[in-house]
Amino acid sequence: MNYSIEKVATLVGACRYGNVETNISFLLTDSRSLCFPEETLFFALKSERNDGYHYIPELYSRGVRNFVVEAIPENWDMLYPQSNFLEVSKTIEALQRLATCHRAEFHVPVIGITGSNGKTVVKEWLYQLLSPNKVVTRSPRSYNSQIGVPLSVWLLNEQTEVGVFEAGISERGEMKALREIIQPTIGVFTSLGEAHQENFASLEEKCMEKLCLFRDTNAIVYPLDEELVVRCIKTLNYKNTILGWSKKDSNATLFVKEIKKAELTTTITYVWQQGKEASYTIPFIDDASVENSITSAIICLHLGVEVKTLAERMPQLEPVAMRLEVKEGQHGCTLINDSYNSDFNSLDIALDFMNRRPDHKGRKRTLILSDIFQSGEDEKTLYQRVAFLAEKRGVEKFIGIGEGLIRQRKAFNKFGKKYFFATVGSFISSEAFRELRDEVILLKGARQFGFDQLTELLVNKVHETVLEVNLNAVVANLNWYRSLMKPETKLVCMIKADAYGAGSVEIAKTLQDHRVDYLAVAVADEGVTLRKNGITSNIMIMNPEMSSFKTLFDFDLEPEVYSFRILDALVKAAEKEGITGFPVHIKLDTGMHRLGFDPISDIDELINRLKHQNAIIPRSVFSHFVGSDSDGFDDFSAQQFALFDAGSKKLQAAFSHKILRHIDNSAGIEHFPSRQLDMCRLGLGLYGINPRTNERINTISTLKTTILQLRNVPSGDTVGYSRKGTIQHDSVIAAIPIGYADGLNRHLGNRHGYCLVGGQKAAYVGNICMDVAMIDVTGIDCKEGDSVEIFGEHLPVTVLSDILDTIPYEILTNISNRVKRIYFQD
Repeated sequence: MNYSIEKVATLVGACRYGNVETNISFLLTDSRSLCFPEETLFFALKSERNDGYHYIPELYSRGVRNFVVEAIPENWDMLYPQSNFLEVSKTIEALQRLATCHRAEFHVPVIGITGSNGKTVVKEWLYQLLSPNKVVTRSPRSYNSQIGVPLSVWLLNEQTEVGVFEAGISERGEMKALREIIQPTIGVFTSLGEAHQENFASLEEKCMEKLCLFRDTNAIVYPLDEELVVRCIKTLNYKNTILGWSKKDSNATLFVKEIKKAELTTTITYVWQQGKEASYTIPFIDDASVENSITSAIICLHLGVEVKTLAERMPQLEPVAMRLEVKEGQHGCTLINDSYNSDFNSLDIALDFMNRRPDHKGRKRTLILSDIFQSGEDEKTLYQRVAFLAEKRGVEKFIGIGEGLIRQRKAFNKFGKKYFFATVGSFISSEAFRELRDEVILLKGARQFGFDQLTELLVNKVHETVLEVNLNAVVANLNWYRSLMKPETKLVCMIKADAYGAGSVEIAKTLQDHRVDYLAVAVADEGVTLRKNGITSNIMIMNPEMSSFKTLFDFDLEPEVYSFRILDALVKAAEKEGITGFPVHIKLDTGMHRLGFDPISDIDELINRLKHQNAIIPRSVFSHFVGSDSDGFDDFSAQQFALFDAGSKKLQAAFSHKILRHIDNSAGIEHFPSRQLDMCRLGLGLYGINPRTNERINTISTLKTTILQLRNVPSGDTVGYSRKGTIQHDSVIAAIPIGYADGLNRHLGNRHGYCLVGGQKAAYVGNICMDVAMIDVTGIDCKEGDSVEIFGEHLPVTVLSDILDTIPYEILTNISNRVKRIYFQD
């Protein structure tokens, strides 16, 4: 659907500047995701840290002509001819108002889902269960925020027969806006948990906020066995249809009579509306999936899906892989695996992700796509849109799998290289498969096509031990610290030591995409690696070596300067190259006594030498707190800051240009907010550990391996080298492919430490070997090939560091490069 710019202006109550007639089909809030500039309306959203207004010149140069702003640019008619500016009081409210008006055009069932857990799974399962005979429009991935919801609702179109949208809140007062946008006819409450509890005084307060979504619905679905939810709903005095489910109350709309679990499936026997007994089977056995299936079943039955049809479709439910994975592939390829589903909107998100990943290796971008089902469009129109989207998003090579794509192959004629196959198997046996070399490949296919075969064959199988890195958690940690900082304060993100073991290139790409001000590494070679992988952000080198000066200049890497010796040598090297004004970062020693100029005795001579040359220029001046993570060092920290404040101010006074001052690290950002100055340095906090409390923020890294072999070992026998692991009783011992060469500390052996198998503790038995460790899995239901968590979401890395009497840094940075890194985005 599209709207004339005149209609949009009327709907959002804007004052329009410009008279260019155009139609709007796409809404944009992030300049990095631009794809169809001619039909795009950009909302210049404001936040504490950013203002979309700043991206108008760039977007105009890229073809955007329609903007929603809070202030009209000066000389707009001269700077931006042939454009339209819609002036509003608040751009975020205008975005929400437009989506609200768009939603009002549709008179179809719209399901609004809220709750602490299960929202996305229920949404996706409803899509799977309803889409065989209904055109379902749903939120892409987890677009459930104040910005994500209006963008989701905007996707409603003439073909839509059912809408399914998530609504997520983290603060009081947020649900009212989401309710007005979604206007649900059916409200769904999945469960109540602790997520985002920090902004609510109680669980009850959070529950009531979520229930605001249901005020005008015709029906609500919720679990009758959650007493707090039931109590809160009663206070609403809700008059319309209540669709409660229960395992205890036989009077519930859906009474769960029996849950019977087999090895790989669960059968749920239920009574619907106190009528006949029925059942269905799902291909999952975990409790969360069981409950999500029950919620989905109620909605389907309420919408008229027959009991028999429901029983036929439930066994076909597919797991919801709510993450987009980046893996190292064979033959120089990078794989972006998104076998989450195959539909136009999720394809756009995945292509945007691939297109925004800088790649300076000259590798072509390749899309491997399966047929798209239940789109509501005729086949020809659908694949014309797909081809146009892929071309706009920078795809150079297209591989289509499925009969529909074969029939519509002419739509992809603009691609220089294009191949079509009926099945994954025929592609695998083709020359086109064998020719995949040095490419960035997006795998986007419906599960029934068997794209997991492609992943298995294309991924670089280095090691069964992997480090999974959650890029969303990196961003969440970044934003958490940004929320503690003054909006004007800049941020340096530390990615030295291969980003604390997480992999500097991928972390740098994510941080650059979220516009951090500086990246910092230890040595020049680390900076070169980033530059060669497409990182254009400012990069600070914390420990420059004399031999690296030419490299610094060639790759635009900004060194720390901490002594007169390195200062003089750097000036001489720059002058030899004919360089002037090369930025450097001056380090002052205020008490660490590691590196740096003395802020009292050295500062005058430092200023003198800097003033009598023009090869380098101080970009920043900084120092290190010795103990900002401990209240016990506060007096010493105050002395440090006084020294730094005096020395840095004296340096600034000697120069007319702005010199950034920074001393706060991760702990200091939180502990000393008044000392944030011009810039802060974020290290361990970025990687999910609060250095003040040693508690987790958002876990970014999970070290996993698998069980290689299970062995019954009788009492009295020993396990491992030097016979250190004596077995006290008949035991089951598992061998796992991880050892001290992978970074598993030997001191965890001999039952000093443990890992998790099936969520249960499994102690390390005997000495940890170079490549293998043995664990005691006696009494744990497991088999060969099962996953083992060394540390991660369920076993914090701080547990290991406490056992070893060390710091989390050591655990994280010791993970060997032979351990394969897998990156994913929810």
